[in-house]
Formats: sequence, structure tokens, C-alpha cells
Amino acid sequence: MFNRFLKPEIRYARRMARIARWDRPVEGLAGRLRAWAHMLVADHGVFRLFYLNKHRVTDRLWRSAQPAPHQIAVLKAEGVRTIINLRGGREHGSWQLQKDACERLGIHLEEFVVRSRGAPDRETLLSAKEFFDKIEYPAVLHCKSGADRAGFVAALYLIVYEGKSIDEAQRQLSMRFGHFRFSKTGILDEFFDLYRREGEAKGIPFLTWIETRYDAETLERNFRPSFWSSLLVDRIMRRE
Repeated sequence: MFNRFLKPEIRYARRMARIARWDRPVEGLAGRLRAWAHMLVADHGVFRLFYLNKHRVTDRLWRSAQPAPHQIAVLKAEGVRTIINLRGGREHGSWQLQKDACERLGIHLEEFVVRSRGAPDRETLLSAKEFFDKIEYPAVLHCKSGADRAGFVAALYLIVYEGKSIDEAQRQLSMRFGHFRFSKTGILDEFFDLYRREGEAKGIPFLTWIETRYDAETLERNFRPSFWSSLLVDRIMRRE
């Protein structure tokens, strides 16, 4: 909890140490137990054992929280061929166990890293359609809790791959899934609202607007989250 007070070089060194620890194959029973302990405690995976926050987006795509190995096995039995990790970092036992489970079960594991508390990156947005074109379906995309990044990328999928409207797609960012618009994660909602004002209202296609008009720095500078909502999401619920 005091990590934000550390010098940047110390934070970076600690992050690299976590990646070195977890971005490698599971080593024996002791290694598997350590990964499970880290997933359940440090990554708050104990709560996901009871509720995976799994929902259907389309007939070919689901969204969820970070799955544990036995939950990945269930996804395999349901016909899932690809799991899309939106988290990035590879800094937790959840990643090590997920990679191991996908390799054992023959599931493709892909990464499409996005942020939940910052303005969406232009290059990432522009690469989305090509990414969705190349993966094998049925697929499941997930972040840590299945609320924010999972909702945003599900909405992005509906817009750039399925051709759905902004209104229909943005329903993926909802309190139904645990998303809070007035916290820092509300910048994802504001991104779509900005397109409505600057793009849709002027007849500019979504991807054209991103390529020619979208300004991530201005979005971040102008967005103001609610203090109490951010306290709930970041400090109490410990969202990533």
C-alpha cells in the first residue's frame, strides 16, 4: 500500500523482480503451491473462486475475471479455444498458473493489454480489429475482476468487430458487472462519451476519429473522478 511513496527506480526494480519470479514455468509441487498462495492472497483470487463475473458478450465471446486453473478447465470443456489476458505485467501467481493451464489444456493464451485508470492508448485501439481478426473463437477475455478492462474491451470488440452502436457496446461498462462510472475507471466511459460529442455527432467513423482526432492527453487532463467512488474501488475493493 506504500508502493506509491517509493522512488520510481525502486518501484521498477520491484516490478522486475516480480516478473522474474512469476513469468516462468511452474516448478514442482512447491512452486505450484506458492503460485496458488500468491493468486489467492496477494491477487485476491479467493473471491474469484466463488464468483468469476463471467458473462456472454456474443455467441463467440465471453468476459470474466481472472480464472483459476480449474475454472480454465471448465472453459475448455465449454468449447473455449482462446483466453485473452488484458492485465499485462506477468507479475502474479495467477499468470503463472494460467499459462501452465492453457498449455496443458491446449488453449491459446493471448495478451491485449489495456489500462483501467488512464485514457485508452491510440495505437492499442487501432490494433484492436486486427487482433480480433486473428484469434480463434470461442474466446474469453478477462482482467482481474472482470469489471472495467473486460467491459471496455468487450465494448471495443462490439464496435470494431461486430459493427454495433456505441450505445449498445457501452452497456458492457455497467454496475451490473461491478463497473463504477464515477471512480477513476470512469475515464473509460468518458472516452466513449467524447467520441459521441466529437465523432459520432459529426458523422466521423469510430476508428477514423481515433486516428485523426482523439487526444488521450486531453482526455486525462479533463477527466475528474469522484473521490468517494475512487476510494471504494481503489482502496476498499482493491481493484487493479
